[in-house]
Amino acid sequence: MANAPRPLVGKVAAVTGGARGIGRATAAALLARGIRVAIGDIDASLAEQTAVELGADTVGLPLDVTSRESFSAFLTETESRLGPLDVLVNNAGIMPVGPFLEESDAIARALVDINLHGVIFGSKLALERFQARGRGHLVNVASIVGKSASPHLATYVATKHAVVGLTEALRMEFASSGIDFSVVMPVGTNTELYSGLQQIRGIKTPEPEDVAEAIVEALQTGRVDVYVPRRMGATIRLAALMPRRVADTISQALGGNDAVTHPDRAVRAAYEQRIGQGMTASDPAQAVGTPAKPGGSPAESQTPEAPDGQPDVSQPEINSPISTPASS
Repeated sequence: MANAPRPLVGKVAAVTGGARGIGRATAAALLARGIRVAIGDIDASLAEQTAVELGADTVGLPLDVTSRESFSAFLTETESRLGPLDVLVNNAGIMPVGPFLEESDAIARALVDINLHGVIFGSKLALERFQARGRGHLVNVASIVGKSASPHLATYVATKHAVVGLTEALRMEFASSGIDFSVVMPVGTNTELYSGLQQIRGIKTPEPEDVAEAIVEALQTGRVDVYVPRRMGATIRLAALMPRRVADTISQALGGNDAVTHPDRAVRAAYEQRIGQGMTASDPAQAVGTPAKPGGSPAESQTPEAPDGQPDVSQPEINSPISTPASS
């Protein structure tokens, strides 16, 4: 007999990158189960707007995951307004697409700072709270490439491998603590992050709501490895048993490599422009989504200007092709 789903009503969850995409869908799914939700996002105004649209028991708060201080303030405010934290969903992330040798060092730095350091900061800060109470659930959103790989995504793949490994190591370290861990590994999902990329043959592109429901199920069951769609778990395990040449041949037949090596640049153009603006920040660690100055717009804070009013071209250069919508 299957175990009864764990009750979720009345719990408090924080979702990073929660203003759009998978993050927003996850917040909505959690709210539907009676969970109070704090949405954290680098776009503070969009976080607030999303919270208003999702309704009661939701708050939208500013969050820069590359800053420990910002992350700590986010969780502190969450607990102040909603109650003790029960769940953290580390969802925020970026996915540049392009050849490895055309990737600037600033872009690589931003990938590691957002996709990995952001998860590390959040995990530490949440686990401090969870350990003190002897309960909690840490959910880290990675990707199917955290268990496999893809060309034209090398640094992104590296960060997602790291998130998978981090989650497994923490699960072992806190095995007797009463804390649960889940790592979510979707294939390319129908969000901004995957715009302009090809669908893998034989695999329907999941919607953000599919990933959100898988996260809810993980909270209800304690499932550790969460694949979306679920059958990808068997595919990954089977591929690990095959000779490398056979596995590569199958991957090529399914068009797995083509999914990102031939993107539709016109579709991704808006996001390429967004990352291009963000990467002119003087601090590469804040290159994507630098918080605006009081009274200023995010775009104004992300693109320093020289005294003549033109963008400061001394800042890190962007090498195209690059596209970086949030994976939230």
